[in-house]
Amino acid sequence: EPVAKYGTLDVTFDYDSQEQKLLVTVTAVTDIPTYSRAGGSSWQVHLVLLPIKKQKAKTSIQRGPCPVFTETFKFNHVESEMIGNYAVRFRLYSIRRMKKERIVGEKIFYLTKLNLQGKMSVPVILEPSYSLSGCDSQMSMSEVSCSESTSSCQSLVHGSAPEILIGLLYNATTGRLSAEVIKGSHFKNLAANRPPNTYVKLTLLNSMGQEMSKCKTSVRRGQPNPVYKETFVFQVALFQLSDVTLILSVYNKRSMKRKEMIGWISLGLNSSGEDELNHWTEMKESKGQQVCRWHTLLES
Repeated sequence: EPVAKYGTLDVTFDYDSQEQKLLVTVTAVTDIPTYSRAGGSSWQVHLVLLPIKKQKAKTSIQRGPCPVFTETFKFNHVESEMIGNYAVRFRLYSIRRMKKERIVGEKIFYLTKLNLQGKMSVPVILEPSYSLSGCDSQMSMSEVSCSESTSSCQSLVHGSAPEILIGLLYNATTGRLSAEVIKGSHFKNLAANRPPNTYVKLTLLNSMGQEMSKCKTSVRRGQPNPVYKETFVFQVALFQLSDVTLILSVYNKRSMKRKEMIGWISLGLNSSGEDELNHWTEMKESKGQQVCRWHTLLES
């Protein structure tokens, strides 16, 4: 399929490690999709510093197919030794009179890519937005994080049982639990002979089994071995980490709002098996490094 364009931001980052401040200059936007340009839209870029989301900014509103902003925003208290935990999320909004503003595209730029001193200009290529309620979705660099532990990235190959590759990471400083749904294998369509249309639902439960948060991936159509590469971030304090359960359920989305469960696993307090419990324990001990493991799905 051709690569759909959702806008490219011209951005300059200027980081001062002594002052612990980050200056972000949004110069212009190009590659705005043609369907959005119709109707005389105006444009605005929103920025937010992740993970805390306390520091936010937005540009002025500009018109035209290639809007120019050239506006600089300052983010404070960005510690150089913690730079890998920070990211800036960019969102391009289409603003029309009398209509609600609409997200055209978004991108999360991880500050690990920064020069720790001096300016750096980069094109930030926006992607379709997966803004989901209850948690933050972000596309990620799973191939990089996973290649370090290749053995864990090979499928378990238990014959043809459906499996899922999950990456877990916990940051005790920020209280962020990141669950990356990387890919699946041997997903079947139980009702028909064609490959399934699947998505993965994530549900976080407290020690009483009450739902704290839920979200889901986008649908991958007609793929028995789908690649998702979507990360979901849950706020879990360190003292809560041993008391929560994360359930991942894989569904085959059929027509007319019908769906069937292909299988599920759970990790954490009520882990569905020894492999899942070990994965959770490894995550807790890995001090902020992502741990990737394959898991065989249990039948519903």
